[in-house]
Amino acid sequence: MIEINLIPDVKQELLRAQRARNTVVTFSIFAGVASLAIVALLLIYVFGAQTVRSVLADDAITNRSAELAEVEDLSETLTIQNQLIQIDSLNQTKKLESRIFEVLEAILPPAPNQVQISNLSLDADTTSLVVEGQTPNFETLEIFKKTIAGAVVTYSQDDEEVSEAVAQDISISDVSYGDDTSGARVLRFTLSFTYPEVLFSAEVPTILIQLTNEGNVTDSFLGIPRSIFVEGGEQ
Repeated sequence: MIEINLIPDVKQELLRAQRARNTVVTFSIFAGVASLAIVALLLIYVFGAQTVRSVLADDAITNRSAELAEVEDLSETLTIQNQLIQIDSLNQTKKLESRIFEVLEAILPPAPNQVQISNLSLDADTTSLVVEGQTPNFETLEIFKKTIAGAVVTYSQDDEEVSEAVAQDISISDVSYGDDTSGARVLRFTLSFTYPEVLFSAEVPTILIQLTNEGNVTDSFLGIPRSIFVEGGEQ
């Protein structure tokens, strides 16, 4: 059997193009319908479900507000609860400034090298301590400075004993001679240094301030009377 194609090639190309166009149009219609359905669902969710949820939330807020309004002395109760919550954090961050008396007891040399303190400034933000006072002479002032340099604070941390220097960056300024209230000549000065935060921290319940000259054999340290030092004991 012999078949003869009587349709020209141009006609066949046109028919194929028409079929492809029809296919594309069909898929476009389906895609458009699907998009409209999705948009409709989104609109229903936004304007329907969201509205319902908002109404339910408003009702819950209204009901809870009504219940709270019936609580007697609500504002006072909330204030007290807030203060109780803050107590722990305040206790952790507070400073034990009263330890300054332990520090002074340790670093003030005994007679005849006594130092009289006229003013004391403690700055917790910069962990600095400024001492204004007077001594009989330069030698006593030098002894006072070296006593501070030889002081260490010992405390317990993670079940281990830790020691740190009480003072860093010790400096002396405003040194001048003058007369005290009795007319005696005295040397006035201002001494400042930075201290470790643990020295006044409430998180460390117990500290021990010691003076030691272990490891110091220079003439400057040997010139300090050994009566101001303790070997492993408390000043």
